[in-house]
Amino acid sequence: MRNRGYLRLVGASTISNLGDGIGIIAYPWLASGVTRNATLIALVAAAQRLPWLLFSLPAGVITDRVDRRRLMVSMDSVRAALTLGVAAFVAWKSSGLPGPAELESVSGTNVSMYVVVLVATLLLGCAEVLRDNASQTFLPAVVDKDDLEKANGRLWSAELVANSFAGPPLGSLLIGVAFALPFFVDAATFAVAAGIVASIPGDFTPQTNDDRAPWRDELKEGLRWLWSHELLRPLAITLGVLNMLGMIPFATLVLFGQEVLDTSATEFALLGTGAAVGGVIGGFVASPVAKRVGEGPLLLVTLIGGGAINIVIGLQSNWMVVWFFFGLAVILGVVWNVITVSLRQTVIPDGLLGRVNSVYRFFGWGMMPLGSLLGGLVVAFGDGTTSRETALRLPWLLSGLLHIVLLLYAAPRLTSAKVAAAREQAATAPN
Repeated sequence: MRNRGYLRLVGASTISNLGDGIGIIAYPWLASGVTRNATLIALVAAAQRLPWLLFSLPAGVITDRVDRRRLMVSMDSVRAALTLGVAAFVAWKSSGLPGPAELESVSGTNVSMYVVVLVATLLLGCAEVLRDNASQTFLPAVVDKDDLEKANGRLWSAELVANSFAGPPLGSLLIGVAFALPFFVDAATFAVAAGIVASIPGDFTPQTNDDRAPWRDELKEGLRWLWSHELLRPLAITLGVLNMLGMIPFATLVLFGQEVLDTSATEFALLGTGAAVGGVIGGFVASPVAKRVGEGPLLLVTLIGGGAINIVIGLQSNWMVVWFFFGLAVILGVVWNVITVSLRQTVIPDGLLGRVNSVYRFFGWGMMPLGSLLGGLVVAFGDGTTSRETALRLPWLLSGLLHIVLLLYAAPRLTSAKVAAAREQAATAPN
């Protein structure tokens, strides 16, 4: 795993995730300075994930037709340009924005700024769909199959350190200097990441001996392959519901942090460092623990633990306690990702990897905007029937309880025996 291609991929992903970590603070803090309406803030979170519902399927066909390295470079370049545009607009309008300590005094909605944030978030999400799908299908080209779990674990650990540990505190410091500054830095990280990926030598166009069929036929082939797979089909459905449940509380997290946990910009940023610590631990323990305990039981533990953690967080008022449980939640999330992404990279044929991966993520990520909207509606309903504080706690409690229902579906379908059977089937399939 010390080959130059993998190390450059890790370096590029780490740098771009540093920018993403800055954006984790910058975008919600900007949105909360533009409006205090929970539904409108949830709509921004929904716009970020909506492209996974609308665009992930054709993105898979594109990924299986073009050089995956060039696609990653192009999308990082697009994200750099879009973020630079947001930075320039925020700098232009900065005189009309509240200071970091004045957010709760905001009344009404700054319509022009809100529209810019919403549209930029949607376009950045479209670029993210192509970039992330290309990245996951690119990794098996630079790492041996036997090392995929370890490579994914190390990659996600590096990404999470940058995304959750370094990026958010840096973002809060930059906001204190100027509201536009974190967006300028975010744009620079995308540009640097594009340059690093561009330096990886080789041709990464998928190899196929068949003439290219019409894209709709190729898309249908990816759909049929996944839907007929005994393990990946329920795994994709489970992930979709799991991600939807996760977005119910996270869509209004910035309001929960400001009004229930009473966090400053810096304290809100520090919440993410708990996730970073959990990500590092999860990335290093996932592979050996999966071999010792079994992949099936670990997948179910993530469902049980995720639900319990959400309920506990929903009852808390101390941000430091929430920091600890964020870390536990991310350990479980990284374990899930290391197992399932490595499994997909192993069992899906290379010529179909982009399409099947995009279909999988259509189910897995396409449900997230629905969860975001539901989270905003839950808070809006609570605002009309209970106190504001209770309304902001409700999404966490609802999400935790619904994990139990999901467990009833997943338990008989995601077993170690089924995982082993899928790997064996892939190993004996003709090339």
